[in-house]
Amino acid sequence: MNLKNLHSVYFLGIGGIGMSAIARWFNHLGTPVYGYDKTPSPLTAALEKEGMQISYTDDSSQIPASFKDQGKNKLVVWTPAVPESSQLYTYFKDNGFLIRKRSAVLGMITKDMESVAVAGTHGKTTTSSMIAHLLKHSGHNTAAFLGGLTQNYQNNLILHDEGSTEAPVVVVEADEFDRSFLQLHPNVSIVTSIDPDHLDIYGDAEKMLEGFISFIRLCNPKGQLFIHQKAFEKIKDQDLGTASIHQYGLTSGAVHAANIKTGTVSFTFDFVSENERIEGLELRVPGFHNIENALAAIAVGLYYGLSEKAIRAGIETYKGVKRRFECIHTSDKITYIDDYAHHPEEIRAFLESVKAMYPGKRLTAIFQPHLFTRTRDFAVGFSESLSLADEVILLDIYPAREQPIPGVTSSMLLQGISSPSKQVLDKETLLSYLTQHPPEVLVTIGAGDIDRLVIPINKWIKDGE
Repeated sequence: MNLKNLHSVYFLGIGGIGMSAIARWFNHLGTPVYGYDKTPSPLTAALEKEGMQISYTDDSSQIPASFKDQGKNKLVVWTPAVPESSQLYTYFKDNGFLIRKRSAVLGMITKDMESVAVAGTHGKTTTSSMIAHLLKHSGHNTAAFLGGLTQNYQNNLILHDEGSTEAPVVVVEADEFDRSFLQLHPNVSIVTSIDPDHLDIYGDAEKMLEGFISFIRLCNPKGQLFIHQKAFEKIKDQDLGTASIHQYGLTSGAVHAANIKTGTVSFTFDFVSENERIEGLELRVPGFHNIENALAAIAVGLYYGLSEKAIRAGIETYKGVKRRFECIHTSDKITYIDDYAHHPEEIRAFLESVKAMYPGKRLTAIFQPHLFTRTRDFAVGFSESLSLADEVILLDIYPAREQPIPGVTSSMLLQGISSPSKQVLDKETLLSYLTQHPPEVLVTIGAGDIDRLVIPINKWIKDGE
């Protein structure tokens, strides 16, 4: 199939961050793009403004006639976030439309391009966006399909220069959900972490490890694998193919950081590898975990020939990804940070960094669990990591694609949380509670719709100052 010759494309779940990047790619090619999503969002509004036609009703009568009419060269792109019981999915299937998963389409788009694939249960969005920015900022012909909106480019799609004589490098976020990353064939692979997750898909941690091993084996035999030390320890005895392996870690490994200094605006560190040392790098997206992400990104940049000057400039100008350690408000009275963390290890890394940045200040964490299965499977880990905060406020579980599970609620986390103050609140009473108990450092955490509280909370803070 020649994707550039498609008549039109319909996206089932177009508002997803990964789906929307591919939709934007087709739209850039001039291919008419249609789509469905369950609810409107700022992202779907942006897609509509860019010329895409979107419906929010799961009904085949909403499919535009120009797409619905039978004809060749039409494609339906589907994400499993939309259930197969969907009326739209059923219509397309029953009427013989060509349906492909998002991951398969991403594989088709990138199969003939030099590609860098970033996988990991956490850290992949920041790391992939860092790599893309380092290459792009240095003048390298670069494209990227990302799982978040970069602050530098205000987009989850970065387009390469099609008129350039330089062959492009495409940076791809390789998603382990539903084994999507097994559709890729990268020249360079990065694995940031392999912690148990998506057990509703994989069944158990061992099966998930097997998935990551299969992904690693897809790397070009003469390619490069950059893998975090902790991830490598879990799979070091397995056949990982013949790509060159480079381990990295915060303070140890062939690639590591030295002279780390924390601040409230930025972290500074030295990059150290077997052949290179770059001193005094300033990363304006704080967090020890973000230094680790930067180590992998710099190592890839050096592999592609970037100079020390280009590396330094790229790191210093990197602005981060929306909802990844995003500082919303800072003043003498209150600091407010929003983060997408939705796994116990992500929450632990995030809160440890926040506490290091603001020692002695009271930390209030508002957390919205994501998925009933994830809350059930990692309840102990969630309680332990959230205990790093002085005060924990839990919101109800965001179900996403799941149905409720009896006995699985946010309240089940309370007993294991050792913070002196802990409770479950609903969204409607949250601001009233914060008014009565003003926080010093406030963080919102989660991958559900907690992001819709960011604007109201920020307004509440500004109105009170």
